[in-house]
Amino acid sequence: MKSLSITILVIIFLLQGSIFSQSSDQKSIAVTVYNQNFGVIKDVREIEISSGISEIKITDVAQLIDPTSVHIKLDGEVIEQNYQYDLVSLDKILRKFVNQNIRLISETNEIVKGKLLSAMGGQIVLEKPEGGLVMLPNVNKYRFSVDYLPEGLITKPTLIWQVNSNSSGKQDVELSYQTKGMNWHAEYVVVLNEDDTELDLNSWVSVDNKSGATYKNAKLKLVAGDINLIQNINLRGGRQDMYMMTKSSVSNQQFQEKTFFEYHIYNLKRPTTLSNNETKQISLFEASNVAAKKKYFYGSTSNRWYWNQQGQRKVAVIVEFENSEEYGLGVPMPKGKVRVYKSDGESLEFIGEDLIDHTPKNEKIKLKIGDAFDIVAEEVQTENTQISSKVWEQEFEITFKNRKNENVVIEVERNLGTNWDILKTSIDYKKIDAFRVTFSVPVKADSETKLTFRVRYRYF
Repeated sequence: MKSLSITILVIIFLLQGSIFSQSSDQKSIAVTVYNQNFGVIKDVREIEISSGISEIKITDVAQLIDPTSVHIKLDGEVIEQNYQYDLVSLDKILRKFVNQNIRLISETNEIVKGKLLSAMGGQIVLEKPEGGLVMLPNVNKYRFSVDYLPEGLITKPTLIWQVNSNSSGKQDVELSYQTKGMNWHAEYVVVLNEDDTELDLNSWVSVDNKSGATYKNAKLKLVAGDINLIQNINLRGGRQDMYMMTKSSVSNQQFQEKTFFEYHIYNLKRPTTLSNNETKQISLFEASNVAAKKKYFYGSTSNRWYWNQQGQRKVAVIVEFENSEEYGLGVPMPKGKVRVYKSDGESLEFIGEDLIDHTPKNEKIKLKIGDAFDIVAEEVQTENTQISSKVWEQEFEITFKNRKNENVVIEVERNLGTNWDILKTSIDYKKIDAFRVTFSVPVKADSETKLTFRVRYRYF
């Protein structure tokens, strides 16, 4: 039905100017995007309004708007608010013309007239003026022409207010609403130095706009945090006195970061345009020479039901750094993906990636880069003995094989469950909490180290 669509779209375009003749000049627009697939739009327009009761219509709003979140402020009062979203389509126009006389024009300019009885799935049934029916199973070779847009159909989602204005003339009207289809996320690029003791970090934010509207020269804000959402939430933004400034020594920031309630907000220092169906990337911050440490980590689940969990295991490679000014960073880091690179002497090569959650300053960040190629762990449960009806003892042996040309230390974390005592161990341990312990296991270059320990469990 390509030709039908073209004809109707041309007619709609011609009619569009006469449907909504009320002028509104946009004076400013601000967009706040949350990383939970929604945004808040704050739009200030200059609109000609008559004194007393009149109607305001605004068409260029987001298609995914939440109409229950709309708020309008003007010199007067709002009596009634409506949101119309029955948008024009070919099928809807045809249904509106059922039981009315129409004309179909073929590619050879043959005219078929009659009363439209049915229009479903591109199939047309007409009642001829002289009697009888015309049934067209395929109307691809016909054009369908109308002289007006049927009542009740609109070309764009439209907000309509009935207002009682205190004055006549142009006035600023403030409009705010919440919309779905907007999201943002952070992405980080880390470059490790030669000996894995420092890193450079670049942070980018990607803003996705699929809300169904374009926001030109908008003031952009990004909110980082986990907002509690319920259906039909009425979110109208925060008050300015809720903002407190924080400082950062990180260079090249296009965003000004502030604390915002229990979250963090990033204000872009310049206006930007967010086009519909567009992903925009903007630099968040850069940091150089951040102190870092490469570590090897081996962990497993509770021993208590460990019966057959034995054999060769992987040892993870971790890059760890402090998010603090002391170590060259010290800024709130929104959740996102961290990609890590390192030079092989000729060019930068990708070595792994991980996800971080929202991380405040002065907290430690651990990135799992991958598994060590030249370090292997072999674990065996050597004993499982029932001492009494309420006491069991288990013994384990973990052999770490280091095939590298350098010494390493492997951090071993063990979840022992509850009601345990370590009776003996070949390497001292540290208790993390009621359930977990850690061992620091040194392994010399091209050699092996065995960690053995015996645990007693009591059942009450």
